[in-house]
Order: sequence, then structure tokens, then C-alpha cells
Amino acid sequence: MKKKKFIVMILALVTTLSLSSCGSNSGSASSNSSTSDNKQIKIGVSIWSSTDVLGSQCKKVLDEAGKALNVKLVYVDQGHESAAVTDSINTLAAAGCNGIIVCNSADSEMTSAISTCDSAHIYLAQFFRIINKQASPQVYAQAQASPYYIGAVHEDEVTNGYNLANILIKKGDRHIALEGWVAGDATFLNRWEGYKKAVNEWNSAHPDDKVTMTDPQYAGTTAEQGAAVATSFMNSDPKMDALIVAGGGGDPLVGAIGAIKSAGKTGKINVVSTDFLPDLGTELSTGGMTAESGGHYCDPLYAFMMVYNAIKGNYKKPANGFDEIINPYIYVSSPEEYNDYAKYFVDQLPYTDKELVAMSKESLSQLKATAAAISVNDVKKRHGSN
Repeated sequence: MKKKKFIVMILALVTTLSLSSCGSNSGSASSNSSTSDNKQIKIGVSIWSSTDVLGSQCKKVLDEAGKALNVKLVYVDQGHESAAVTDSINTLAAAGCNGIIVCNSADSEMTSAISTCDSAHIYLAQFFRIINKQASPQVYAQAQASPYYIGAVHEDEVTNGYNLANILIKKGDRHIALEGWVAGDATFLNRWEGYKKAVNEWNSAHPDDKVTMTDPQYAGTTAEQGAAVATSFMNSDPKMDALIVAGGGGDPLVGAIGAIKSAGKTGKINVVSTDFLPDLGTELSTGGMTAESGGHYCDPLYAFMMVYNAIKGNYKKPANGFDEIINPYIYVSSPEEYNDYAKYFVDQLPYTDKELVAMSKESLSQLKATAAAISVNDVKKRHGSN
């Protein structure tokens, strides 16, 4: 087993080093978090997928930041599989990264990640995630005590789930099916809490008009699994009038929409989700989608900036603590709203190279304010309405 794991890690390292990176390849970064001015900084990105809908948007903005700041980026795709998440951190540490940003799945994976980065003197930050203090007190305490775990960037997922479920309830949907991606995922659990909160509030106030919501079925991170789960729901409940696809990078939603269309139920089953599709405007106009929250692909950008500043020596984490940045969601429920979003977040990035360089020099409090302000109107104001 040890030999097999060693071979897997070596293959992962070879694959990682062949993936796309940004900036010049000249100069080699040291294996610890400090780097001299004449050596290019190297930051590792452990992500579920750098090629699906959300993951590719994350990679695009990170690549631009890497180019603007002459930082080499090294990607490892780990599919939100627990062993692969752990191995990805080891791979990136072995690749000589000065810092790592990670979108893990379960809090438990951070135990090994933090230990690895502490031992290698590598700065670490999470994106789309934060360790749950109540559910994982030991991991949270480890993160607080670590000299190299510097923080997390995430959304208010409970509110996100609450808002999306209420959109369906207020449209008259009463039989809601719930599709998750990976059982035990920290972000999914928070969204689920929000969905349940909305349903329970409605049922308490309307005892004669109750909403039912299924327990989640899990679709992983592929379109095929997303389609299979949606089909299973439709076959098991003829009254099903709504589907929440909790996320998973976008591909499970693509599969679910396709399955509903194949069943001839487009527009009859209202669908909400998180993680914007590239054709969301079309899906909103045809009834394939009812509403979606998204536009949050700058999470890894802010985590990157936290790590970059720590490597440069411009930022020190608080004693026995760490920092968090909350990135707001954008909600769209019409083709017009999506087209406005697409103009400022898809057709162009929300930050120019000049703004990325300026962001890299911001204090943590300034970076938090920058993150909190992001919206369609914010970008429109900065870049002009044309």
C-alpha cells in the first residue's frame, strides 16, 4: 500500500508540473514560504477541477493575477475526493510552492493540509471554504495555532441556501427535491441548513400549505451523475415541482437540466442552483433555470492575494487566530439580469491588471472591503457602462 501511494504521488507530481502556469518560468522558488526578490513566487492551487464551469472561471482570474504579478501557478485537480485533496497538498509542497490555496471538501482534510504546510513553512489559505468552529473544534484550533494557515475566503452559505429555497417557495413550489454533490462537504452542509430554514419558516407560518423537501441525493461533480439523480427524483415523485442543485462546479446542474428536458418537464420543474452556467441567460429564457446564485469565482483570487502578501512579508496573521474574507453572491432570475452580469464578469474580468497589482498592495482590511464591494454595479462604476 505504501509503494502504491508513493507511485500515485509521483504521478500526481509529474501531472501537476505539466499543467498550465502563469508568468515567466525563469527562477526557482524555494521550498519554504520566504522568497528573495530575484526568485519568482510559486503558488499552488488545489481545486476540485480547473476545467469545469466554475473551476475554469477560477483559473482564468488566477492566471490573470499570476501574469500581472509574475507569480507562477501550479494546479492540482483533486475532484473533492478526500485522499486526493490530502495528496494534492503534499504534491504542491514537494513542487516547491511558497504558498497554497485550497478548496477542500471536509474539514478533516485540513488537519493534514495544515500540518504539511507548517512543516514545509508554506502559507495556506482556503477558498469557498472555512473550517466550522462548532463542528470541527480541534481542526479550528489547529488552524488558529498554525503560523502558516492564514485564513479563508467564503460566502454566507446559510443565507444563500435560504434565499434560493425561498425563491421556489414564493413561486408556489411545494415538492422540492435536493441534489448535493459530496456527502459531508462543509459548504453543502451550510447551504442545506439555509434550505431547511426557509422550508421550516414557511411551514410554521402556513400549516395548511406545507412544503416538502427531500433528503439530498448526491451527484458528485459530473453531468452524468447529475442527470441520474434528477431522473431518480422524477421517477420517485410525480408531484415534484422544483429541484435545488446545490452546486458541484456546474456540471451536475448541466446534467440535471438535460434530464428534465429529456423528460419533457422543462418549465414544469423549477430549478435553482449555485454556480453560474455559461448559457444561464438562455436557460432562464427557456425555463430550464428559474434562478441562480453565483459570480463568486473571485474567492480564490482573494485567497491568492492573502497568500501572496504573506509570502512577500507584507502581512502577518494574528496570534492564535486567522482571518476570513466574505465574498457576496450575485443573484439572477431573468435573462436581462444575467446579460448584465455576463458583460462585466464573463466577457471581461471584474478586475484589470492594474487593479490586480493595486489589490496586491492592499492591507487585509482593504482587501476585505474590496471583496465585500464586488457586484455588477461596482464593476460598472469602475470600468464604465460601455
